[in-house]
Amino acid sequence: MATWAVLITDGLEEGGQKILRSVCEVDDRKGISAEELLQLIGKYDALIVRSRTKVTAQVLAQAQKLKVIGRAGVGVDNIDLAAASARQITVVNAPQSTTIAVAEHTIALMAALARNLTQADASMKSGQWLKSQLMGSELYGKTLGLIGVGNIGTQVACRAAAFGMTVVGYDPYLSEEQIRERGARPVSLNELFALSDFISLHVPLSPETRNMLDGQAFAAMKRGVRIICTARGGVIDETALLQAIESGQVAGAALDVFAVEPPGLTALVAHPRVIATPHIAAQTVEAQARAAVDIAEEVLAALEGRALRWRVV
Repeated sequence: MATWAVLITDGLEEGGQKILRSVCEVDDRKGISAEELLQLIGKYDALIVRSRTKVTAQVLAQAQKLKVIGRAGVGVDNIDLAAASARQITVVNAPQSTTIAVAEHTIALMAALARNLTQADASMKSGQWLKSQLMGSELYGKTLGLIGVGNIGTQVACRAAAFGMTVVGYDPYLSEEQIRERGARPVSLNELFALSDFISLHVPLSPETRNMLDGQAFAAMKRGVRIICTARGGVIDETALLQAIESGQVAGAALDVFAVEPPGLTALVAHPRVIATPHIAAQTVEAQARAAVDIAEEVLAALEGRALRWRVV
């Protein structure tokens, strides 16, 4: 008989579910509503989510049996960590599983932004031939500024170097030597703004990073900079970004994440110099398979009282 009951709310690939089912009773309720979650959470020892499910203090107040929350991915801003900690509920994630997918998506967005690929494709599909109007820019010889040089930032730096880019990095949690070891020249944030032709964000959403790219930050950047964000919605002040694009201070932006998701057809999403994708940076077959296995193993370790690789709280 199963020892623990596990609730999965946003889906989990079969490899992860198989690991869990070997010792647990697994209830896969992909797409469960917030109201249903409140009603049912009290029955479960473990909860596994992606970014859709909001694990609020209200939810946790109903989770009398809950021992562990697993995030099948990196970001945990959809989980109330303070409330979980207060109730002695362990939170774990799978920070390495989606690294390659997100890094590749970042590079893809940067290249598409530099070469106007989305506009070129749309014009061809509408029967136009806008060859002379779609002059692009090479990545070679340009400076990429990385805000955050963790696992994903490191992989982006490696790929950018292959394009012949100069990579500079800002990360207050790493030493200058650690940043160099990860493929970037360490600089201050203001230096990064002044030097970079492209800026890519790889930071979690926190009180310190919320709206870290605001009007003042955009004004400090090199005119014509291009912004890429595959991190978290909310780290960019979207109103300020739109104003900077319309003024020409920012030449364009490629965004996979938004402060509100889905954002709808906002002026920013609809802008011709913005590439918008629906939070798909981690959406590869390979990444999701890794995430499922990693989080299943970590949740089981937490339930069994074993050492954890990726404990958040």
